[in-house]
Amino acid sequence: MILKAGYPRLVVSRDKIVENTARVADLCTRAGISLTAVTKGVSAREGIVRAMVEGGCAEIGDSRMDDLEFIRSLGTGLPLLLLRIPMPSEISRLVEAADRSIVSMPETVTLIDKECLAAERTHEILAMADLGDLREGVWMGRMEGMADALKRAQRTRCAGVAVNFGCYGGVLPSPEKLRLLLKAGEELERDLGYRIDVYSGGSTSSLVLLEQGTMPSGVNNLRIGEAILLGNDVTGDREIPWLHRRTMHLEAEVVEVYRKPSVPVGPTGRDAFGRAPVFEDRGYRLRAILAVGRQDVLIEGLTPEIPEVLILGGSSDHMIVDVEDVHPAPCLGAILRFFPDYGAMLALSTSSFVAFDVV
Repeated sequence: MILKAGYPRLVVSRDKIVENTARVADLCTRAGISLTAVTKGVSAREGIVRAMVEGGCAEIGDSRMDDLEFIRSLGTGLPLLLLRIPMPSEISRLVEAADRSIVSMPETVTLIDKECLAAERTHEILAMADLGDLREGVWMGRMEGMADALKRAQRTRCAGVAVNFGCYGGVLPSPEKLRLLLKAGEELERDLGYRIDVYSGGSTSSLVLLEQGTMPSGVNNLRIGEAILLGNDVTGDREIPWLHRRTMHLEAEVVEVYRKPSVPVGPTGRDAFGRAPVFEDRGYRLRAILAVGRQDVLIEGLTPEIPEVLILGGSSDHMIVDVEDVHPAPCLGAILRFFPDYGAMLALSTSSFVAFDVV
């Protein structure tokens, strides 16, 4: 616990991000794989972007146009990739800010090419293949429409193919799945009549294949965010032992400390989010309220720095913790620290009410 002002805030270790990027880049380079560092988890904060660049990534990827436009303004000199399928309404911004984008519909290719013609620019796309996770992508064996649209395009070229794992359906990467990606790329290449260069084999969850030496030859790009930022692989349910973990922490200020019952007194309904909370009767306990809430963070994704701090829950503006076994007990104005998982980090980085410091 510390006593300071200016909270809540998310504090990130710049050195750990640089080192994590360098370690991932080294592992990838030794396998002939380029690293796209993904900044969306921290809303492309400048200190993180520059740390990833210093760590040796080859490209920067983000899912938001605002973020890509900001990264472009930093002048990193690296190519930029839009990770989320572009909205038709943002195509004009896309061709100005991004060098490449991930695309899954022929109609989107046509829109991009039309805008490129009008702006006298060029653009590259990665054709996204859905290999079973059921998020974005052309379903297996149905790339013909993408090929037809790309053959008609005058200023839009297919740079390669890509796949996503784990983000929706929880499907894990495997050598068999990635060989399907290679096959899809080879078929697309034949239909197009020109060579494609990029086979992007997923994100953090695909790193385990590199570690095990089972990544199929030909996969030559990975898009990595979580591993660099947190040293974790949530899809694979593992901590990555060769990367720094606990690279960042939330600091939240105590605004109330009282001893109260552990079970509400009186008739109860649902909470402010429509849920029916369940309470364990542990008698009277010392409780602290912190000035951060569900508007700012996924509370369930926080781990207290002090093991004796127990997170009980929260509302939109407050988080309630049991501090009965914390010695010395926190006082009004004390600062408690928490380590975020990916979901908590994403929310904290997005909230305009949370300060963000790279130190």
